[in-house]
Amino acid sequence: MNQRSKLIITGASGFTGQHACEHFLKSGYDITAVSRKKMNIEGKIQAECCDLTNRNDVNNLIKRAKPQYLLHLAGQNHVGESWSEPVSTLEANAMSTAYLIDAIRKESPTCKIVIVGSALQIDPSSISSIPHPYSLSKTLQVLIAQSWAVLYKLDIIIAKPSNLIGPGISNGVCSIFAQKIANMEKNGTEKVLEVDNPNVQRDFLDVRDAVRAYDLLLKRGKPGETYDVASGNNRSLGEIIEGFRAVTTDEIKVKSQRNDLIENSRAIAPIKLMNLGWKPSIPLESSLMDILAFHRGLKE
Repeated sequence: MNQRSKLIITGASGFTGQHACEHFLKSGYDITAVSRKKMNIEGKIQAECCDLTNRNDVNNLIKRAKPQYLLHLAGQNHVGESWSEPVSTLEANAMSTAYLIDAIRKESPTCKIVIVGSALQIDPSSISSIPHPYSLSKTLQVLIAQSWAVLYKLDIIIAKPSNLIGPGISNGVCSIFAQKIANMEKNGTEKVLEVDNPNVQRDFLDVRDAVRAYDLLLKRGKPGETYDVASGNNRSLGEIIEGFRAVTTDEIKVKSQRNDLIENSRAIAPIKLMNLGWKPSIPLESSLMDILAFHRGLKE
């Protein structure tokens, strides 16, 4: 690969986006980091402000950048907000994707694209089981991307990440727990973590491992394929709390509403991704330590 290949990263100011910028810069890409608001970026990265829900702005962005690669991370990823603002969620997740890939169709048709979907997207044939507007938006995002790939012969790959964790500002449950623990340690607040059901199970993957997976998909992913990006192991929220207890000296109590309810979720096996040579490299324990260290270092 040309070491100065042109790569656009959307959502560059977000949790995954910041890790992606750091990784791809070290890998030698010529990066255009796109965000809705102005970014303070160190290093040889071109920062661009762009409202991806504005078609003209997106067209102008692609005309200027002429990317060879696109990693599309941007979007609205809060389930609660999708209930109160369903249309803007559709615009942020589905229409922004349509505008981006259509601009690429016209300006950089050989560009290789990774669209980052969600483990919460559903099979469109099972629309009656859709749980919330966020799921709808991510399902439509993927349908649009797959349709453009077929209709216009674009080089598009879908990545379906599980619950990404790691250092940085995130709305995820691990970051919420770490923020509360750091506050307990610093300010002596009540040493109680509240959780609805500690037996709920999820697949947790370090965001840095996910970014390595996106890099591999840009290089070796098969166009038209969907790749699960996951650890392959489910962990309960109770296990996550125990992991944090192991790295703090504070005695943390847990207050739960339904601790007798057991949930057994199907594990996500990233077989196709592993067949490309990828595997997770950061243990859960290390991720939790890094998350807590990050929140301990934040200034109030």
